[in-house]
Amino acid sequence: MDYRLLGRTGVRVSPLCIGTVNFGGGTSEGDGIRLIHAACDAGINFIDTADTYHDGAAERIVGKALAGRRDRIVLGTKVQGRTGDGPNDVGASRLHVLKACDDCLRRLQTDYIDLLQIHRPNPGIPADETLGALTDLVRAGKVRYIGCSTHPAWMVMEALAVSERMGFARYVSEQPPYNLLDRRIENELIPLAQRYGLAIIPWAPLAQGVLAGRYPFDGALPSDSRAIQFPGLPGQDGIYRDRVTPRGLELARRFVDVARGFGKTPGQFALLWCKDQPGITAPILGPRTLAHLTDLLPVLEMALTDDERAACDALVPPGGVVTNFHNTAPWMKTPIA
Repeated sequence: MDYRLLGRTGVRVSPLCIGTVNFGGGTSEGDGIRLIHAACDAGINFIDTADTYHDGAAERIVGKALAGRRDRIVLGTKVQGRTGDGPNDVGASRLHVLKACDDCLRRLQTDYIDLLQIHRPNPGIPADETLGALTDLVRAGKVRYIGCSTHPAWMVMEALAVSERMGFARYVSEQPPYNLLDRRIENELIPLAQRYGLAIIPWAPLAQGVLAGRYPFDGALPSDSRAIQFPGLPGQDGIYRDRVTPRGLELARRFVDVARGFGKTPGQFALLWCKDQPGITAPILGPRTLAHLTDLLPVLEMALTDDERAACDALVPPGGVVTNFHNTAPWMKTPIA
């Protein structure tokens, strides 16, 4: 397997990362543990979770699954989201970041987190407050590396500059939404990451099932789909449903035909395209069932051909967008023509 460097670090990770957003929800504890074990047995050594996934249930499941395997896994989690009713139970303040990290360690049953990421930007909190707290966690040995998720390029660049100026720990990764329906990170974020040695760990590489052909092309929403089971995060109702659009479904219909023409399942082709795009370290796949994982594992050994890349570019040109997957981010909520 082609293990890839995690940004400028010396850490090597598998070219696919297991995401756990379904764990504790559509995926039971037992099934989640079996999914992680199957992924590890296939050579995947990179797992991503977050403290807000099902009120911490996902982290607890990951912790149980990694018993006896922890030292062989690069484990990432995310903090910043709301974890309680108090005014300080959310955000990237020093107070919340330090407490949230300790809570993550307890749920994950581990002494350290390999990659602690700020889940979403907090424009009202100075970057030096957040980075100072993260640096203290690194120096205390609780965290190995730090990163961010769904931050605009300008905010990532600001964080890098603050770290350099103040001697703080430096972000090694950014975790943005990225798939064939929304290629906008190619315009600024990918060039920034390539220049400054940041790992890019995309979420939603299958467009949350749309590119895998899991939604009927008439727009009906299956009862077991994420758009029905997880209509949104607190305060963001409807974000999953909003990503299932008529234009996206029409593009997906054409994409499915192209995938089958190349002898791949739609899910495999969507994941392969994302995995082998320039600047990408490891897309995050979030299987709900073992069957979903089994379908996608062959992508570990696949390589995107020039003909396949050209066929995808013909559907959506580089830097283009069909469906907005940044719709939790105010700076990316501009209408799509």
